[in-house]
Amino acid sequence: MNGWSVLRGSLMACALMGLTAGQIQAQEKAPFRFGNGMPTSGTQALFGGDQVKAQQWAVDDINKAGGINGRKLEMILVDTQADPQLGINAVNRFIGVEKVPMFLISWSAVVKATAPIANREKVLAINAGANSPEIATLGEYVYTAFPLADVDIAALAKYTYDKLGKRKAAVLYINNESGTAGARVYRDVFTKAGGQVVLFEGYDPKATDYTGLLLKLRTSGADMVHIQGLVSDLPQVIAQMRQLGLNQRVSSYAVAYNPKIIEQLGAAAEGLIATSLAPRAVDDPKVAAFYKRWQDSEGRIPNGAPYTQYTYDSVVLVSKLFEWVDKKGLPVTGENLRKALTEVREFDLPLTGKLVIEGHTIKKPVYLMTVEKGQFVLLDKVD
Repeated sequence: MNGWSVLRGSLMACALMGLTAGQIQAQEKAPFRFGNGMPTSGTQALFGGDQVKAQQWAVDDINKAGGINGRKLEMILVDTQADPQLGINAVNRFIGVEKVPMFLISWSAVVKATAPIANREKVLAINAGANSPEIATLGEYVYTAFPLADVDIAALAKYTYDKLGKRKAAVLYINNESGTAGARVYRDVFTKAGGQVVLFEGYDPKATDYTGLLLKLRTSGADMVHIQGLVSDLPQVIAQMRQLGLNQRVSSYAVAYNPKIIEQLGAAAEGLIATSLAPRAVDDPKVAAFYKRWQDSEGRIPNGAPYTQYTYDSVVLVSKLFEWVDKKGLPVTGENLRKALTEVREFDLPLTGKLVIEGHTIKKPVYLMTVEKGQFVLLDKVD
């Protein structure tokens, strides 16, 4: 052996001695990988981009803390543009190319379109932010980490009748999976409480002029208007309502709990009621720290703030499922990850609190937020 070989061997030995056994093991083991289908471009990118940022922060935080039993967590992100066909393409890539055993997915139409693939391939799909009640019925391998519309919209509809004293409601909705499912929940709960839905009508997702719909609203006699829309269309509908002199109080769901709505509408946003399904900064110091992180990083709070809390926690949930399977010494498959989810059932998550899996759905407290003097304030909390 020549002198260089001896020296090289000595240097390698010294380098290895400087590593802990855990670090050597972590270098040898591949990361735990999962897919994430989210809209990072298109009309829903305002929400999707911030939700992805929260998810990447969660991945980074987990890895900085040592990963999962010494192994890194890796997120494979694919842009769905909230489009069902692009969602299908993303999930086919997750399964066929990336070979991941689990993926996160959002937007109701996308979750619904991709569910058959998850069930067929026995890959665990976790909804991170869609709210259609149908998600609870999509099959053995489709679960939700986000409360569905029969939680917050039901609470809102009942509150509107019982506490606000409204008796005639108009329900306007975007004609897609997100809009129609939530609108039906509001209609059914408000009617069951004793109210009357005097107008129940959808509008095209590509619409920009709502005059015809709003003229029907004018003659309906409604004393409350619930709009089941998206971040792209909701402000336009409200603005055109006010321009036509329609001053009924407006409610919507969690998509409306967004400072951009107030920025866009100004005084027209006053009285708007939106739901939130996550603790506020004043409720939990961890949430306060999360919002401060946004201010320090982006100079603002996130768009659709509660959604970003859920998407951050969805990654934490993913890590806990991987951890359970790894500690059990089981193969990392969709079947075993599903077993982890259904056997553990209760998970303590940092930004949204305890998550309890009840079949294919979950329950959470509902915060009803309203706009007063240009800012969202708590109207009430419904457990």
